[in-house]
Amino acid sequence: MRHGKKFNHLGRTASHRKALLSNMACSLIEHKRINTTVAKAKALRVYVEPLLTKAKEDTTHNRRTVFSYLQSKEAVTELFRTVAPKIAERNGGYTRIIKTGFRPGDAADTAMIELVDFNELYNPNAEEKKATRRSRRTTAKKVEPVAEIPAKEKAKAEEPAAEAPKAEAADTAEEKTEE
Repeated sequence: MRHGKKFNHLGRTASHRKALLSNMACSLIEHKRINTTVAKAKALRVYVEPLLTKAKEDTTHNRRTVFSYLQSKEAVTELFRTVAPKIAERNGGYTRIIKTGFRPGDAADTAMIELVDFNELYNPNAEEKKATRRSRRTTAKKVEPVAEIPAKEKAKAEEPAAEAPKAEAADTAEEKTEE
């Protein structure tokens, strides 16, 4: 019978389970995703989501409360500095569990648990990068510093410069007709 069974004990003593979930939560916060078994991932989700909710409000009391669960200064700092601002607008559901198959050694059902806002592939709210359209020719003419040029070379240099605007005008007219 399952009377009063509120959570998965994971086949461990209370102290071992507490240490396991604390270490997994620290790893999840630092690496943004971890691979584990499905049972541990589900237990971790229940453990870590209230901590993420507390991290949304950066107070000394919340930091101390979260530290009592995590026991890692680095994880608490990462949680309040990096993770909390990204999840500030989200009202819950900070983690995602994706089943990845079976472990070769014992055929345990494995999964990847990740923080939703840190996955760029699945995140529909992520801002799409605008593709900039670049033309082959630049519109601004490049001006190079010129040393003293003899008169014969000046005359040769001026003739192609006079023809260049005509060629550019023809190219722009062709581009307009193509569009």
